[in-house]
Amino acid sequence: MVKSFPLGHGHPLRRDALMCATLVGLVIASTVPMAGRVSQPTQPALQDTPLTQYRAFRRMHAKNSRFNQEAWIDAWTELDGGTFKYEIANERGSEYIRTKVLRTLLAREQELVNNGESGRADISHDNYRFEEAAAEGDGFRYFLLKPKRKDILLVNGRMMMNPTGTELLRVEGTLSKNPSFWTSTVNIVRDFAVIDGVRVPVTTATVAKLKFAGEAQMDVRYEYQTVNGRPVDASSLLAQLR
Repeated sequence: MVKSFPLGHGHPLRRDALMCATLVGLVIASTVPMAGRVSQPTQPALQDTPLTQYRAFRRMHAKNSRFNQEAWIDAWTELDGGTFKYEIANERGSEYIRTKVLRTLLAREQELVNNGESGRADISHDNYRFEEAAAEGDGFRYFLLKPKRKDILLVNGRMMMNPTGTELLRVEGTLSKNPSFWTSTVNIVRDFAVIDGVRVPVTTATVAKLKFAGEAQMDVRYEYQTVNGRPVDASSLLAQLR
């Protein structure tokens, strides 16, 4: 006879599912695309200035309503010379989510970047096939993102571009590969802005649908202090806050 056990508030299966799904979604949210410009007229023109350095204040919030848990972490994050580092400035809320999700996320991002693996998440021809979607009448152009392989760092979805197809504004979709048995889907919406001529992510919203645990939600906001070695000016700071 196989015994069943309720997935109570502290059950390890519930905790592992929440951590895994939220963590993987945020790893994607935290990796920065560094793609070359695309010249074909039917495909999006991506940035030709890679992001090689930044210092940013990152505000991170995660919650799971079913188990009434949420937490916040504010951290200074910095990329320089292919090395990522961070310093936590403030944290509050659920100790479990802070320790097992938000702190683990930052450590995992550091591992990916410092091991030279962040290119797995680039929005580039190495990782994706691009196909222009039908116009929606809102003046923007949309391109389907079709991953060339199943990877938990790639998104099956679309990009929203400006009317000329020269500026990436948003990426939205689901992970091309679920991170674990406990996760049914992970949805990503990520907004971009151009700061001092370099495209960077400014907000990310992640919703992971978990078996037995409902939805785990994550929001991340980036406030840049320097980009590619240059201080961010006041007008660019305003663009981040819109």
